[in-house]
Amino acid sequence: MALSEFVADLDSLAAAAQAALGAAADAAALDAARVEFLGAKSGRLKAVQKGLATIAGPDKPAAGKRFNEVKQLLESAFAAAQARLAETPAASGSPPLDITLPGHRPTLGHLHPITQTIEELKEIMGRLGFTVADGPEIEDEWHNFEALNIPADHPARDPLENFYLATAAVTGAPPAPSSPLLLRSQTSTVQIRIMERQPPPVRIIALGRVYRPDTADATHYPMFHQIEGLLVDRGVTMADLKSVLRLFATSYLGRDVHIRFRPSFFPFTEPSVEVDMSWGERWIEMGGAGMVDPNVLRAVGYDPEEVTGFAFGLGVERVCARRHGVTDIREFYKNDVRFLHQF
Repeated sequence: MALSEFVADLDSLAAAAQAALGAAADAAALDAARVEFLGAKSGRLKAVQKGLATIAGPDKPAAGKRFNEVKQLLESAFAAAQARLAETPAASGSPPLDITLPGHRPTLGHLHPITQTIEELKEIMGRLGFTVADGPEIEDEWHNFEALNIPADHPARDPLENFYLATAAVTGAPPAPSSPLLLRSQTSTVQIRIMERQPPPVRIIALGRVYRPDTADATHYPMFHQIEGLLVDRGVTMADLKSVLRLFATSYLGRDVHIRFRPSFFPFTEPSVEVDMSWGERWIEMGGAGMVDPNVLRAVGYDPEEVTGFAFGLGVERVCARRHGVTDIREFYKNDVRFLHQF
């Protein structure tokens, strides 16, 4: 191919491409023109480039220079067309984008109401001098029952009342523990683990999930959360327990809340009480409490002649529901965003 013919083809292509790019009225038309003229595989500029191979040797530098000039010209025309369309109001008649206007605030999630409650309870009890402790959710019978003065024949240890974990022999696996494992049924297991490794005084709270095979209803659920409090020191009395629980109740629920204690029985406390809270005429059972049984103190190496203590365990879902007027704790676990959005 002669150099003059090659240059004429380039000039004709440049004129057609500039016209098409300049006439593009929207992004779709502009992209179609780009593909037609500047497409990497089948564009018209690519097709003309193949003619370089047929140019005589002495004319190749001039042909290559003109090809590069046309290519840069078309790329500049495409960029100019893009800028033109970006500044042009949309076909619908809407005004151009004003980047100085404030944007739309994205919808953000927030903490689950149970998590919010747990964090607030930590803050309240922290002001009362309690530190947060934690323990495993999978426990052995020693920490879940025996150290808490729950004998082997106690109904609380019935397999139908707990989530025991079945274990199967696996080749090459380590030997199974001598004590069966289960999902902890109470956060009292944490107080045993803390007292095993820490001498008195002890002043802790433990918050976390516990598991019991209860039938789900308005006030029960197979998995729920507890707040466990423990104070062990010299001279701790039932009056201290009542004072702490009253301060806890008024701090979280307000000064118009009433609290009462009903005699009860728990293997790990003596004496034991049920803790009820109310506004108005309705009383709600929130959990249990009492003085730490001397057998529990002995199990962890404490001398019950030297120290005494109290413990309490309250249902986090129940205090949260009471705070927010929720009548059914199952609502917390339905994952209905219309419900959760209220908190």
